[in-house]
Amino acid sequence: MIAIVDYGVGNLFSLRSSFKAIGADAVFTSDEKIIRSAEKILLPGVGAFEDAANKLRNTGLGEVVVSEVKNGKPLLGICLGMQLLFEKSYEFGCHNGLGLIPGNIVSFEGKIEPSLKIPEIGWNELRLNKDSQLYKGFSGGEFVYFVHSYFADCDNKYVSAFSEYDIEFPASVEYENVFGCQFHPEKSGKAGLRILENFCKAGELL
Repeated sequence: MIAIVDYGVGNLFSLRSSFKAIGADAVFTSDEKIIRSAEKILLPGVGAFEDAANKLRNTGLGEVVVSEVKNGKPLLGICLGMQLLFEKSYEFGCHNGLGLIPGNIVSFEGKIEPSLKIPEIGWNELRLNKDSQLYKGFSGGEFVYFVHSYFADCDNKYVSAFSEYDIEFPASVEYENVFGCQFHPEKSGKAGLRILENFCKAGELL
């Protein structure tokens, strides 16, 4: 069973539809006991980093997630949920994340051509950077759907795939049993469903 952490900032309807489409056993929960009993954890997120980080701290769910990951449980963060995996974000100040992957979250502003719109919204191509459980059966060149103004600034060894928006940026990351997608697999058609299916099998190969 996959526990999808419900802490008030996730796009739960799309995720519910996606897991139903692949026949996965997934529940949306803010119950610590259910999260601890699950085989895997998914951390969704849309909106502002500070607000999401505060909700995780105030509910105690952030501590639960970190504890379970340190015990070896696979975790997938999506969009803002991926950004929360890192140490810090510089979105409207400096805010602490969960610290599960070394690196920071930074803005596109000042780093891309001024003519390009921020946020990046739409389909973008994946360029695979290393073998990853998330991309089993992929050859590279697949397109996925992004909505974001910030991206991860981290060592390339943590990057499982890149995309480009004037500059190269991490489309997804992976560190031991922790996975993250800056894009939305639940909005990325067949490729996105395949990624969610692959995550469902993550524990088999870790």
